[in-house]
Amino acid sequence: MRDILCLNNNCPIQFVLGILGGKWSVLILQQLLSGDRRTHELLEALPGISSKTLTLRLRELEKHGLLARRVYPEVPPHVEYSLTEKGLEVQPVMISLKQLGEKWLGEKNCSYSMDK
Repeated sequence: MRDILCLNNNCPIQFVLGILGGKWSVLILQQLLSGDRRTHELLEALPGISSKTLTLRLRELEKHGLLARRVYPEVPPHVEYSLTEKGLEVQPVMISLKQLGEKWLGEKNCSYSMDK
């Protein structure tokens, strides 16, 4: 019966991976775990991501309630992204992924902090 539920998209793992599994989504969340970011800061921190892809991922994560978009009424417009409470729930998962990666790599070569 459980296998049927997972095949019908009621699997909790499949649900979360559907949200986080898009290319760049986890890395965007990783950046936001250390503080609010503007679009250009995310582009600089994520070499290889296009501004179009970044915009799409940010909109998806916002749509799912993981991040908040704050627009400041300035010229030119100033937009910042931050994690919501729901977005912060990803932190223990990210820490576990980092620890597993370090174990599999056999070293601790990532000094990136995931403390909010």
